[in-house]
Amino acid sequence: MRVFLTRLYQAAGILSAGLIAAICLLVSAQIVLNGLGRLFPGTFPTTIPSYADFSGFMLAGSTFLAMAYTLRSGGHIRVNLIVQRLPAPLMLAAEALSLTLALLFTGIALWFSAALVQESLHYGDVSTGIIPVPLWIPQTPMVVGLGLLMIALLHTLFDLVQTRSSVLTTADEV
Repeated sequence: MRVFLTRLYQAAGILSAGLIAAICLLVSAQIVLNGLGRLFPGTFPTTIPSYADFSGFMLAGSTFLAMAYTLRSGGHIRVNLIVQRLPAPLMLAAEALSLTLALLFTGIALWFSAALVQESLHYGDVSTGIIPVPLWIPQTPMVVGLGLLMIALLHTLFDLVQTRSSVLTTADEV
């Protein structure tokens, strides 16, 4: 199960990186079109319709899809000034409390995000840009990312309980 979850987090991280690369390509294409439009007026289109909307959608998707991978790979910023000075049992309790609170807040965010997607589907909501995009499409990666983050938080809490040692603070972070 651990191998499957690790691969799942990595796949989401790769998809997130792919979305960032797609943003770079889209914005670069827009810049090239702007330049060509100035060099050869009237010959080339000067804009990609709704490119800013698409870039924003991809950025949001990338952000949420990267969360689980970032948590499990130790990439989140942690402030351990107080926790690292606690005795081991208290440090474990603080980490367990932090993970439990993170699970609670992520669960709330997941619940309301899923409700938002359901509402967008029900009412047929679309974006307001030049190209109307059904809003459930860019909202779905947010729900998937939050779901993966919940799984990663549970996974990390399970590791903490199983190993009875700190999983969020390592010697190289001090």
